[in-house]
Amino acid sequence: MDPIELGILVSRLESICEEMGAILQQSSFSPNIKDRMDFSCALFDVSGGLLAQAAHIPVHLGSMAYAMRDIITQVNWCPGDVLVLNNPYMGGTHLPDVTMVAPHYIDGKLQSFIANRAHHANIGSDAPGSMPLSTHIEQEGVVIDPIKLIDQGVLNDSLLNRISSGNDLSKGDFLAQVGSVKAGLDRFDQLVQQMGSAQLNVAVDALNKYGEKLALAAFSQIPDGNYQADDYLDGDGIDDGHILVRVNISVEEGRLSFNFDGTSDQVSGNLNCPLSVAAASVFYVLRCLMPDQAPTCDGVFRTFSINAPLGSLLNACYPSAVAAGNVETSMRVVDVVIKALAKALPDQFCAASHGSMNNVAMGSKNSERVGQWDYYETIGGGLGANSKFDGLSAVQAHMTNTSNTPVESLELHYPIRVTRYAIREGSGGDGVYVGGEGIERTYQFKEFAQVTLLTERRELSPYGLQGGEEAEQGQNLLNGEPLSGKCSIQVKSGDELKIITAGGGGYGKTNRTFTS
Repeated sequence: MDPIELGILVSRLESICEEMGAILQQSSFSPNIKDRMDFSCALFDVSGGLLAQAAHIPVHLGSMAYAMRDIITQVNWCPGDVLVLNNPYMGGTHLPDVTMVAPHYIDGKLQSFIANRAHHANIGSDAPGSMPLSTHIEQEGVVIDPIKLIDQGVLNDSLLNRISSGNDLSKGDFLAQVGSVKAGLDRFDQLVQQMGSAQLNVAVDALNKYGEKLALAAFSQIPDGNYQADDYLDGDGIDDGHILVRVNISVEEGRLSFNFDGTSDQVSGNLNCPLSVAAASVFYVLRCLMPDQAPTCDGVFRTFSINAPLGSLLNACYPSAVAAGNVETSMRVVDVVIKALAKALPDQFCAASHGSMNNVAMGSKNSERVGQWDYYETIGGGLGANSKFDGLSAVQAHMTNTSNTPVESLELHYPIRVTRYAIREGSGGDGVYVGGEGIERTYQFKEFAQVTLLTERRELSPYGLQGGEEAEQGQNLLNGEPLSGKCSIQVKSGDELKIITAGGGGYGKTNRTFTS
């Protein structure tokens, strides 16, 4: 297959994923999906190998790619099926991220799989937003083992009611996911009809060889050797003490092995995660080293391996809580992998970002204004500086790629006012290039609500590189009084919750002095 034909195929496959995402966004009901765009779409071959993905959420996409082979072997597939799951120990990440998978058949033969994953603000947890300060996975909501939501074209209404807790808005979001995968099936079928299944199989083989070749070329710039780094999470909100994340990276002729031996054991709180989440973080960093034209396919995954001890923070065992592992621990894995690889390629990497998705989950079971409501969002911060540029300010970093919820949408749907939304001046680390600035966001509540905060870099600062200085830590405040990084609180009418996110680390040592 010549390079032009291969490039066209990559674009066509990626466009299917992009269209799936557009359909999901436009047909969903919750601000979490339609405004924040907390969803991802991808295509897989018959063995579960990644064919293509849209540029959606890194932690979704990498973990799906890592786990899909295990997911598809758990089902007896038939045409017209749509599988649903969220169990982190059976191919999911954390319970709010619900995955749907549909098989694609050609002339009665299973050919490929279409999948999406979307974050649901209500997945049945007692805590509004379904991101509780949990110690057991059952506290985090409804656990969905891989099961057919649609069986040979027939919708399982009782299952839909159970996983949506009977909430019409949640039902609408689940059905939007169904519509998205069905659109993907139609578009992929059109592609196969034009190419023919035999030619498609040849093209997929060429695609994976091309992806592997580009990955090896990119990773060969890393000198052979072993590179180790440590970083820490502030704590799990249950037990005292910082939590170690350690990686040793072995590099040989462009092939990499990531060993997380030495990382802390799984913890009492919910910073634990399945290995697929750690794999997503590693894949994200490696993808940043590859050229823009490189396809995101299974061939790339053939160039590296990942190991974390069973029962550790990054390869937790059931029934450990995992709600924050997907959103916070994934970010720290990125930080520690970058820290290690920067020893080999100091000019290629940024200093640490703000290092947290700054999760805010809130709601009420008995709102006077809107009845039951659940809301969840992540807040950005500063990016780390690098050898050529200052860090970007007030943006989402690394493992999340969501938009912010517009203030107008937030205030329209929920009994909340946003009284401040601003760049946090002076929070980036100093250096030859300065780290990006964090964010200040203040919510004023119009009535009683329950709030859960799962945030990081409140005790330990984002690191600088090559002599650059650390960034300012984040803060959480209720009516001006400090809150811990991970907590569950109740607020009343008139209370103000202020989230102040960390900046990014600086790059390069500077001799600048400051006078008052």
